[in-house]
Amino acid sequence: MLRIYKRIRQTLTHSLLAIAATSPMVLAQGLGNSPYSALGIGELYSQGNVTNMGMGDVGVSNASSFYLNLQNPALLARRTRFTVFEVGLIGQSKTISQNISNSLKSQSNFAGNLGYLALSVPANSRWNIALSLRPYTYVNYNIRKYEPVPGTPYTAQYNYTGRGGLNKVTLANGVRITKNIYAGVEASFLFGNITNSSDARAIVSTTDILVTHLNRTNYSDIVMKLGAAWRPKLNDTWTLNFGGTFEPKQNVKATQTNIYQQTSLSGQAIAAPDTLQLNSNAQATLPQQMHFGASIEKGNTLLIGVDVGFQKWSQYRTTDNKAGNLADGMTVAAGLEYTPKPNSNRYRDLITYRAGFQYNKLPYLANGVQLNDINGSIGASIPLGAYFVNHVTLSLVGGQRGVLSGTQIKEQYVRIGLGFSLNDWWFRKQVVD
Repeated sequence: MLRIYKRIRQTLTHSLLAIAATSPMVLAQGLGNSPYSALGIGELYSQGNVTNMGMGDVGVSNASSFYLNLQNPALLARRTRFTVFEVGLIGQSKTISQNISNSLKSQSNFAGNLGYLALSVPANSRWNIALSLRPYTYVNYNIRKYEPVPGTPYTAQYNYTGRGGLNKVTLANGVRITKNIYAGVEASFLFGNITNSSDARAIVSTTDILVTHLNRTNYSDIVMKLGAAWRPKLNDTWTLNFGGTFEPKQNVKATQTNIYQQTSLSGQAIAAPDTLQLNSNAQATLPQQMHFGASIEKGNTLLIGVDVGFQKWSQYRTTDNKAGNLADGMTVAAGLEYTPKPNSNRYRDLITYRAGFQYNKLPYLANGVQLNDINGSIGASIPLGAYFVNHVTLSLVGGQRGVLSGTQIKEQYVRIGLGFSLNDWWFRKQVVD
């Protein structure tokens, strides 16, 4: 039996890549319900707000006087004298399907989370500052698989579970350098923890020994992002917008704990824990990311834009300085925004409508095949309050990633976003008549 458990312990130290891509699924909880969140630092949240969400997440080159731009810090300088506070809520319904032993298995769930809190204030007529808090990644998976133990008549059961994620507190600055040129920089404090646990047993009897491996990593460090934008006017009606952002490859400090434990099936300890690491200093490497956007707008009536992004996830390194077995990703998005008559006195003419499309080449590989994510979106913003400068925004996204080919997992999802944008004029000089 000792040989069996040595084999199990070796298996528990292997990468979760093949498991996340091909293993049978069991119940999972929390936002996303994604086996692929076992890879890297988890699933990334969109960095746009709810208004961007309704137009394919397009937002690298375009901005509005009524909403914050959280994708390109340079475009904060397009804000007017108003201070704006925004809240975003995100919910998602997802169905995961997979062919297992020539039988289609599926599971569905719905979950939601806070998307962001953000506040922007004008420092002067050329400079705006924004402070925001938002989730950056999430990890949420629960996977079970069975394999024969080589050289024995027994079968081993493996359970893999992950929870946690990373968050960002961001201070961003946008400055208008000339009439049509903008530059920005943001510094974010990235923090959070991810716990990956795995256990295994050789299925022999009710007195089997369970071998458990717990890995907990706490992350905390500063990461940077640069942005730029150019807005040449074509004539009195039409304006072109160009924008770009750059995030260099960056190391993120972390501490790591690794523990092995043997217990009975009821959870009673059989031997003292074997602590391999206890809050050991480490660092992970996040990849370089670049995004570019171009759009054309007609006053506050019509905007059409396209964004392209490149993420070099092949540069990612774990806290053990190992390759994450991820491929370089790419994003292409197109979207439009339309307000019938922004200067009208009729309420229905002031409602803003949006639609968009997005194609993502994800960094995940399943049996050597890189996964794609394709989605479409619609949205609308309803003006509220005095002078109709406040807005409630609703956006819907429907999409699919992966296909039912071999043991690959297919995910179909509907994502809903609800955003609130509140504008007010702070720091006004009082005039005495």
